Amino acid sequence: MDAVEDLPEPLAEAVAEFARHLSAERDRSEHTIRAYIGDVTGLMGHLARLGRTEVGQLDLASLRSWLASLNTRGRSRATLARRASAARTFTAWAHRTGRLEQDVGSALATPKTRRTLPDVLRAGEAATLLDAAADHAAAGEPVDLRDHALLELLYATGIRVGELVGLDVDDVDAGRRVVRVLGKGRKERTVPYGAPAAEALERWLRDGRPRLTRPAAGPALFVGVRGGRLDQRAARTVVHRRLRAIPGAPDVGPHGLRHTAATHLLEGGADLRSVQELLGHASLGTTQIYTHVSVDRLRKAYRQAHPRA
Repeated sequence: MDAVEDLPEPLAEAVAEFARHLSAERDRSEHTIRAYIGDVTGLMGHLARLGRTEVGQLDLASLRSWLASLNTRGRSRATLARRASAARTFTAWAHRTGRLEQDVGSALATPKTRRTLPDVLRAGEAATLLDAAADHAAAGEPVDLRDHALLELLYATGIRVGELVGLDVDDVDAGRRVVRVLGKGRKERTVPYGAPAAEALERWLRDGRPRLTRPAAGPALFVGVRGGRLDQRAARTVVHRRLRAIPGAPDVGPHGLRHTAATHLLEGGADLRSVQELLGHASLGTTQIYTHVSVDRLRKAYRQAHPRA
């Protein structure tokens, strides 16, 4: 893997300036910046191996040869598509800042990805998961109360795990049964939740959170066993651990609960644009995959049930 410090100085400086641009001007998250910089560093490493030490020497042929080298190393289509996108963002910035005479990345085609249908829980499996969490929470142990509220909220809202752990207590409007979520691109949206999630949240806030939280947690809605804000890894562990106890259920994780919520909404009659808004998708096309999930499930049910399928 290429490292910035191993690049020729002009290329390393360009990568550093690009990182500052993403942070200061584009206001991208740390995770997104790391991904972009990793991809662009790889591109600059490839350029250096071609004997070129200036960003201005980057051309379409070198971009294509970089992607071709990744393809021969077995990178997936999704990875190639992501790296092509990062390269286009970089070349557009380099052109605007005078480092490239032309935006050579604008002519770079995106490798088409095969969109695989996500695994989702059936309605009965989701109910079993949440009922089991409620049974554990009945004893009143703080961690069980937290896990029940966490699972109910993930399934009720379809929010991302990063959005979940970023929630503060004040983001929950119990009277209106909505939660204020800060999503990708720091875009804020309001997502409703139902009575079961409301009851689980109320018990967690009343009986569980005060017994776990420490000053380091600040206003965090969900806290870990050490009293600080719950992190994404711990939240994923909760979901995977609880799902493993459900016979026959796929181990889908938090993102699988998001897929499940979207699929069940559409199967229940919700319109696509409403689901798009709830999930915080920038494009309706991203949401449309859930219609394919529903059709796929319908097709399987038809094959199993119809005598002339």
